[in-house]
Amino acid sequence: MLIANSLAIAGRHQALLEPTSLAVSRGELLLVQAEPQPTRTALALGLSARMRPTAGSVSWSGNSTLRAVRRISTLVDSPEINEPEAHLKVRDLVAEDLALQPGPLWRRSSINAWMERHKLDHLADSWLDAINPLDRLALITHLSLEDHRTELAVFDSPDRHGIPEGDWVNHLQVVAGGRRAPAVIAIVTRIPAEWDGAVAYAGHQQEHPVFAQVLEPADSTAWEQEPLPGQEQNPEPVPDPAPIPDEAAPADVPVSTPAPAPAPRPATESTAPTEPAAASGPAAEISPALEETR
Repeated sequence: MLIANSLAIAGRHQALLEPTSLAVSRGELLLVQAEPQPTRTALALGLSARMRPTAGSVSWSGNSTLRAVRRISTLVDSPEINEPEAHLKVRDLVAEDLALQPGPLWRRSSINAWMERHKLDHLADSWLDAINPLDRLALITHLSLEDHRTELAVFDSPDRHGIPEGDWVNHLQVVAGGRRAPAVIAIVTRIPAEWDGAVAYAGHQQEHPVFAQVLEPADSTAWEQEPLPGQEQNPEPVPDPAPIPDEAAPADVPVSTPAPAPAPRPATESTAPTEPAAASGPAAEISPALEETR
């Protein structure tokens, strides 16, 4: 699973990406709405670990090092980053991409065999900017997934080529549900009205149960694992972590009881313990990890 936790990227004059949290599992398609194009590209670079975040973190299966996330991810058709040049013929693009794939030469398919296997051989001699946009998307997708280490595919603005919404959504669903079952993220201008799957929004915190687990301290569930002193003598299980009433608590349980009428604190003192947590937010939980990656 990919988890982006308060991921933020600063630009030269203003923020490229406000803090964004989202999560996606293998075999799932997540659509992320973002505007404008620089924000979409920054988010795509951050999620695929091609750009170091200013704040926040991105992790895959619990590993938050950029190298680990980059190794299993692919960035697909990002404008001015890795989109293929329009003056290339399809055959030339395939030859270039296959030559860059890792592994020994003897394992690589020939250009003709690769195109026949993916049913694209009829496009071999066509110019890239002259083929159908959906065929172009399919071609680039197959090339991006040629590396068998890929478990995450991040598509930057697949809706910008004029492909009908239903067609590119269906294509990405087929990719996510295929034999490889990668996690698929599409960063788009707007969420299609008929889409009823997973969605997220740049600059927002997506509600997902994994974030509660990531942000909680490691010992926050100690009450579930180790009984309080004297609790083992009580045969009745405690149904929830609510505090035990004072009159029902065993004598040796360290239950906090109201002090005998201390002087009331000023309002500024009573609110002091809660103000730092509200000001820092989830980013405070990941600041030590950021220092290690710099």
